[in-house]
Amino acid sequence: MYIEGRNQVVEAIKHETTINKLFIDKNFATRKDEIISLAHKNHIRIDFLPKKVLDGMSITSHHQGYIAETIDFEYSTIDDILEVAQKREHDPFVVLLDGIVDPHNFGAIIRTCECAGVDGIIIPSIRACQVNETVVRTSTGAIANMKIARVTNLKEAVDELKEKGLWIYVCETGGEDIYKQNLTGPIALLVGSEGFGVKQSLRTYCDGIITLPLKGTVNSLNASVATAISVYEVLRQREHK
Repeated sequence: MYIEGRNQVVEAIKHETTINKLFIDKNFATRKDEIISLAHKNHIRIDFLPKKVLDGMSITSHHQGYIAETIDFEYSTIDDILEVAQKREHDPFVVLLDGIVDPHNFGAIIRTCECAGVDGIIIPSIRACQVNETVVRTSTGAIANMKIARVTNLKEAVDELKEKGLWIYVCETGGEDIYKQNLTGPIALLVGSEGFGVKQSLRTYCDGIITLPLKGTVNSLNASVATAISVYEVLRQREHK
Protein backbone atom coordinates (compact mmCIF):
# COMPACT_ATOMS: atom_id res chain seq x y z
CA MET A 1 0.00 0.00 0.00
CA TYR A 2 1.15 3.52 -0.73
CA ILE A 3 0.90 6.47 1.65
CA GLU A 4 0.94 9.69 -0.33
CA GLY A 5 1.38 13.34 0.60
CA ARG A 6 3.77 15.25 2.84
CA ASN A 7 1.76 15.26 6.09
CA GLN A 8 0.66 11.66 5.66
CA VAL A 9 4.23 10.44 5.17
CA VAL A 10 5.53 12.48 8.12
CA GLU A 11 2.86 10.99 10.41
CA ALA A 12 3.58 7.49 9.14
CA ILE A 13 7.29 7.79 9.92
CA LYS A 14 6.76 9.42 13.32
CA HIS A 15 4.35 6.68 14.37
CA GLU A 16 6.69 3.92 13.23
CA THR A 17 4.59 2.60 10.39
CA THR A 18 6.60 -0.09 8.61
CA ILE A 19 7.90 1.62 5.47
CA ASN A 20 9.73 -0.46 2.92
CA LYS A 21 10.87 2.47 0.79
CA LEU A 22 10.30 6.18 0.22
CA PHE A 23 9.92 7.65 -3.26
CA ILE A 24 10.66 11.37 -3.33
CA ASP A 25 10.72 13.95 -6.11
CA LYS A 26 14.36 14.23 -7.18
CA ASN A 27 14.08 18.02 -7.13
CA PHE A 28 13.82 17.79 -3.31
CA ALA A 29 17.13 15.90 -2.95
CA THR A 30 19.23 18.98 -2.20
CA ARG A 31 16.73 20.66 0.15
CA LYS A 32 16.74 20.68 3.91
CA ASP A 33 13.72 18.45 4.18
CA GLU A 34 12.04 17.06 7.31
CA ILE A 35 10.99 13.84 5.59
CA ILE A 36 14.47 13.14 4.24
CA SER A 37 15.95 13.76 7.71
CA LEU A 38 13.38 11.48 9.35
CA ALA A 39 14.02 8.79 6.75
CA HIS A 40 17.78 8.87 7.34
CA LYS A 41 17.27 8.82 11.11
CA ASN A 42 14.99 5.78 10.83
CA HIS A 43 17.15 4.01 8.22
CA ILE A 44 14.47 4.13 5.53
CA ARG A 45 15.64 3.73 1.96
CA ILE A 46 14.92 6.67 -0.36
CA ASP A 47 14.64 6.59 -4.13
CA PHE A 48 14.67 10.03 -5.74
CA LEU A 49 12.54 9.93 -8.90
CA PRO A 50 11.31 12.37 -11.55
CA LYS A 51 7.91 13.88 -10.78
CA LYS A 52 6.43 12.19 -13.87
CA VAL A 53 7.37 8.80 -12.46
CA LEU A 54 5.72 9.66 -9.14
CA ASP A 55 2.62 10.84 -11.02
CA GLY A 56 2.43 7.42 -12.68
CA MET A 57 2.79 5.63 -9.34
CA SER A 58 0.24 7.75 -7.51
CA ILE A 59 -3.19 6.35 -6.67
CA THR A 60 -4.65 9.57 -5.28
CA SER A 61 -3.00 12.08 -7.67
CA HIS A 62 -2.03 14.15 -4.62
CA HIS A 63 1.41 12.82 -3.71
CA GLN A 64 3.05 16.29 -3.33
CA GLY A 65 6.37 14.67 -4.23
CA TYR A 66 6.28 12.00 -1.48
CA ILE A 67 5.13 8.38 -1.68
CA ALA A 68 5.85 5.78 1.01
CA GLU A 69 5.61 2.10 0.19
CA THR A 70 4.29 0.34 3.29
CA ILE A 71 2.96 -3.02 4.35
CA ASP A 72 -0.82 -3.32 4.26
CA PHE A 73 -2.67 -1.52 7.05
CA GLU A 74 -2.52 -3.42 10.33
CA TYR A 75 -5.97 -3.68 11.86
CA SER A 76 -6.50 -3.79 15.62
CA THR A 77 -8.86 -5.81 17.79
CA ILE A 78 -11.77 -4.63 19.92
CA ASP A 79 -9.65 -5.36 22.98
CA ASP A 80 -6.92 -3.09 21.56
CA ILE A 81 -9.47 -0.28 21.29
CA LEU A 82 -10.76 -0.75 24.83
CA GLU A 83 -7.18 -0.81 26.08
CA VAL A 84 -6.74 2.69 24.63
CA ALA A 85 -9.64 3.92 26.76
CA GLN A 86 -8.12 2.27 29.81
CA LYS A 87 -4.78 3.96 29.22
CA ARG A 88 -6.51 7.31 28.75
CA GLU A 89 -8.39 6.69 32.00
CA HIS A 90 -11.83 7.50 30.64
CA ASP A 91 -15.00 5.63 29.71
CA PRO A 92 -14.66 3.88 26.33
CA PHE A 93 -15.76 5.86 23.29
CA VAL A 94 -16.10 3.80 20.09
CA VAL A 95 -17.56 4.39 16.63
CA LEU A 96 -18.97 1.52 14.55
CA LEU A 97 -19.55 1.92 10.82
CA ASP A 98 -22.17 -0.19 9.06
CA GLY A 99 -21.47 -0.29 5.35
CA ILE A 100 -19.67 3.00 4.72
CA VAL A 101 -18.43 2.49 1.16
CA ASP A 102 -17.09 5.92 0.17
CA PRO A 103 -13.37 6.14 1.02
CA HIS A 104 -13.57 9.93 1.33
CA ASN A 105 -16.32 9.61 3.94
CA PHE A 106 -14.36 6.92 5.74
CA GLY A 107 -11.18 9.01 5.75
CA ALA A 108 -13.06 12.07 6.99
CA ILE A 109 -14.65 10.03 9.80
CA ILE A 110 -11.22 8.76 10.87
CA ARG A 111 -9.92 12.33 10.98
CA THR A 112 -12.88 13.53 13.06
CA CYS A 113 -12.65 10.60 15.47
CA GLU A 114 -8.94 11.12 16.02
CA CYS A 115 -9.44 14.85 16.66
CA ALA A 116 -12.26 14.17 19.14
CA GLY A 117 -10.40 11.50 21.10
CA VAL A 118 -12.46 8.50 20.02
CA ASP A 119 -10.67 5.36 21.18
CA GLY A 120 -11.26 3.34 18.03
CA ILE A 121 -13.41 2.53 15.01
CA ILE A 122 -14.97 -0.82 14.13
CA ILE A 123 -15.84 -1.73 10.54
CA PRO A 124 -17.20 -4.87 8.84
CA SER A 125 -14.86 -6.87 6.64
CA ILE A 126 -17.34 -7.11 3.74
CA ARG A 127 -19.65 -4.70 1.90
CA ALA A 128 -17.77 -1.72 3.30
CA CYS A 129 -14.75 0.38 2.45
CA GLN A 130 -11.49 -0.94 3.85
CA VAL A 131 -8.38 1.10 4.57
CA ASN A 132 -6.79 2.03 1.25
CA GLU A 133 -4.67 4.80 -0.22
CA THR A 134 -7.60 7.19 -0.62
CA VAL A 135 -8.73 6.63 2.98
CA VAL A 136 -5.21 7.26 4.24
CA ARG A 137 -4.93 10.41 2.15
CA THR A 138 -8.33 11.78 3.23
CA SER A 139 -7.56 11.17 6.90
CA THR A 140 -4.59 13.57 6.52
CA GLY A 141 -2.36 11.51 8.77
CA ALA A 142 -4.96 10.85 11.49
CA ILE A 143 -5.06 7.15 10.66
CA ALA A 144 -1.59 6.74 12.18
CA ASN A 145 -3.14 7.51 15.59
CA MET A 146 -6.43 5.63 15.26
CA LYS A 147 -7.15 2.01 16.15
CA ILE A 148 -9.40 0.38 13.55
CA ALA A 149 -10.84 -3.09 14.11
CA ARG A 150 -12.22 -5.13 11.23
CA VAL A 151 -14.85 -7.74 12.17
CA THR A 152 -16.81 -10.34 10.24
CA ASN A 153 -20.05 -9.65 12.11
CA LEU A 154 -21.07 -6.26 13.52
CA LYS A 155 -23.78 -7.79 15.68
CA GLU A 156 -21.18 -9.91 17.44
CA ALA A 157 -19.06 -6.78 17.89
CA VAL A 158 -22.07 -5.03 19.46
CA ASP A 159 -22.50 -8.07 21.75
CA GLU A 160 -18.89 -7.84 22.85
CA LEU A 161 -19.11 -4.11 23.53
CA LYS A 162 -22.30 -4.58 25.53
CA GLU A 163 -20.63 -7.27 27.61
CA LYS A 164 -17.86 -4.77 28.36
CA GLY A 165 -20.45 -2.25 29.62
CA LEU A 166 -20.86 0.06 26.63
CA TRP A 167 -24.19 1.56 25.58
CA ILE A 168 -24.77 1.35 21.82
CA TYR A 169 -26.63 4.17 20.09
CA VAL A 170 -27.62 4.24 16.43
CA CYS A 171 -27.18 7.62 14.73
CA GLU A 172 -30.22 7.81 12.47
CA THR A 173 -33.54 9.56 11.87
CA GLY A 174 -36.61 8.65 13.88
CA GLY A 175 -34.99 8.54 17.30
CA GLU A 176 -34.58 10.76 20.33
CA ASP A 177 -33.11 14.23 19.86
CA ILE A 178 -29.35 13.79 20.39
CA TYR A 179 -29.24 16.94 22.50
CA LYS A 180 -31.73 15.45 24.99
CA GLN A 181 -29.94 12.12 25.43
CA ASN A 182 -27.36 11.50 28.15
CA LEU A 183 -24.22 10.37 26.30
CA THR A 184 -21.67 10.71 29.09
CA GLY A 185 -20.97 7.06 29.95
CA PRO A 186 -19.16 4.25 28.11
CA ILE A 187 -20.60 4.54 24.63
CA ALA A 188 -20.45 3.38 21.04
CA LEU A 189 -22.07 5.25 18.17
CA LEU A 190 -23.27 3.14 15.23
CA VAL A 191 -23.37 5.00 11.91
CA GLY A 192 -25.00 3.53 8.82
CA SER A 193 -24.19 3.62 5.14
CA GLU A 194 -24.68 6.65 2.95
CA GLY A 195 -27.67 5.21 1.10
CA PHE A 196 -29.32 2.67 3.40
CA GLY A 197 -28.51 3.57 6.98
CA VAL A 198 -28.06 0.97 9.70
CA LYS A 199 -29.43 -2.50 9.01
CA GLN A 200 -32.74 -3.20 10.74
CA SER A 201 -31.30 -6.28 12.44
CA LEU A 202 -28.66 -4.08 14.09
CA ARG A 203 -30.91 -1.09 14.74
CA THR A 204 -33.39 -2.99 16.90
CA TYR A 205 -30.59 -4.68 18.81
CA CYS A 206 -28.98 -1.47 20.08
CA ASP A 207 -29.86 0.54 23.18
CA GLY A 208 -31.41 3.49 21.40
CA ILE A 209 -31.52 5.75 18.36
CA ILE A 210 -30.24 9.32 18.51
CA THR A 211 -31.21 11.81 15.86
CA LEU A 212 -29.81 15.13 14.74
CA PRO A 213 -32.59 17.72 14.39
CA LEU A 214 -33.01 18.85 10.78
CA LYS A 215 -34.59 22.25 10.24
CA GLY A 216 -34.24 22.55 6.48
CA THR A 217 -35.90 20.85 3.55
CA VAL A 218 -33.17 18.22 3.00
CA ASN A 219 -33.91 15.13 5.09
CA SER A 220 -30.41 13.78 5.69
CA LEU A 221 -26.76 14.69 6.21
CA ASN A 222 -23.62 13.25 4.66
CA ALA A 223 -22.41 10.30 6.77
CA SER A 224 -19.11 11.90 7.70
CA VAL A 225 -20.80 15.19 8.65
CA ALA A 226 -23.44 13.44 10.77
CA THR A 227 -20.72 11.41 12.47
CA ALA A 228 -18.70 14.54 13.22
CA ILE A 229 -21.64 16.34 14.83
CA SER A 230 -22.61 13.29 16.88
CA VAL A 231 -19.07 12.57 18.04
CA TYR A 232 -18.54 16.15 19.17
CA GLU A 233 -21.85 16.16 21.04
CA VAL A 234 -20.57 13.17 23.03
CA LEU A 235 -17.32 15.03 23.67
CA ARG A 236 -19.20 18.19 24.72
CA GLN A 237 -21.34 16.29 27.20
CA ARG A 238 -18.35 14.47 28.65
CA GLU A 239 -16.47 17.69 29.25
CA HIS A 240 -19.46 19.40 30.91
CA LYS A 241 -20.81 16.58 33.08
